[in-house]
Amino acid sequence: MKILIAGLGSIGRRHLRNLAALGEQDILLLRTRRSTLPEEDLTGYPVENDLQAALEHKPQAVIVTNPTALHLEVAIPAARAGCHLLLEKPISDTLERIPQLKQALAEGGGQALVGFQFRFHPGLQKAKQILDAGGLGSLVAGRAHWGEYLPNWHPWEDYRQSYAARPELGGGVVRTLCHPLDYLSWLLGGVNSVWAYTGSLAGLDLVVEDTAEIGLRFTSGCLGSVHLDYVQRPPVHRLEIIGSRGTLRWDNANGAVKLFLAGEQADWQTFPAPEGFERNQMFLAQMAHFLEVIRGKAKPVCSLDDGIQAQRLINAVYRSAQEGQVVQL
Repeated sequence: MKILIAGLGSIGRRHLRNLAALGEQDILLLRTRRSTLPEEDLTGYPVENDLQAALEHKPQAVIVTNPTALHLEVAIPAARAGCHLLLEKPISDTLERIPQLKQALAEGGGQALVGFQFRFHPGLQKAKQILDAGGLGSLVAGRAHWGEYLPNWHPWEDYRQSYAARPELGGGVVRTLCHPLDYLSWLLGGVNSVWAYTGSLAGLDLVVEDTAEIGLRFTSGCLGSVHLDYVQRPPVHRLEIIGSRGTLRWDNANGAVKLFLAGEQADWQTFPAPEGFERNQMFLAQMAHFLEVIRGKAKPVCSLDDGIQAQRLINAVYRSAQEGQVVQL
C-alpha cells in the first residue's frame, strides 16, 4: 500500500523508520524542507512539495506529522481524497474546522487514528485492564505528573524555534504534553469540568506557557489532577490512581505498574514492563495497528472522537487559566 508522510521532523522520521521496520516500502514524503534534521536520512524516498501533487499519487493513507496548527491543512484534503489518517496529537490547535474534517472523512470513507501512543504502552494497558475489572473498587482520584526539560528534547536545534515553543505552530506545554489528558479520560472516563493555572515561570525565554496545573472532575465523580512542565530535571512521568480498595501506580521510567490492595496483600504487587521494552515499541505497536486499520481489519483504538475530547480538554485548560474559573464541559 502507498503511504504518504506529511512532515519530516523527529516524529515523522520515527514513523518512517517504523513503517520500514514493518515491511512497508511504498512510502511518499511531503516536505517543506524546513526540518533541522539531516537530509541523508530521507535518501531514496520520492518527495513532493505540494499536497495536491502528493495526493495525485493516490496514497491509501496519510500520516499527518506537520506542526499542530497546520494538521488540518493536510488532513481535510487527504480525508476528502479517501485516505485513512494517522493524525498526530493534538488533532489541531482549535476545534473550528473539525466539522469539516468529519465531513471529509464521511465523504472519502477513510478512518482516523489519533496519535496518542501511550494507549499502546503495556503498563498503561495493564492499568486499564485492572481498572476495567473493578480491581481498585470505586475510583476516588487520579494524578498524572509529567515534567521534562525542553532544551534537552532536540539538542540539534534551538528549542525556542521548535514547534513546542511557538504559539503560531500550536506549541505550549499543555498542547505538547497533552497525553495525560487523553489517557486519564481513557482510564477513568469522561470529564465534566476543568480548572487550570498556567504560566511561563522558568526563565526559558518562551512566549508560551512552560508550566500547568490542571484539575479535573470526571463524570463518575472521581477527581483528577495533571501537572505539566518544560522544566524538570531529571524528567519525571508518572501516574497514581486511588480507589476504595487500594492504589495503582505507573512510572514511565521503568514502565512498571505497581498495585496495592488493602486487606489482600502485605506489600505492593509489581507488573514489570516486558523484558527489553523501550519507548519506540509504543510507536511500533501504534503503526502496526494503523496498518490493520488501513486494511479494514481493525477500528482505531484512539478515534477522532477521542482526539476531539482531548482537544476540548486542552481548550478548557486555556480558558480556565485565562478566565480564572472552572469550565464546564
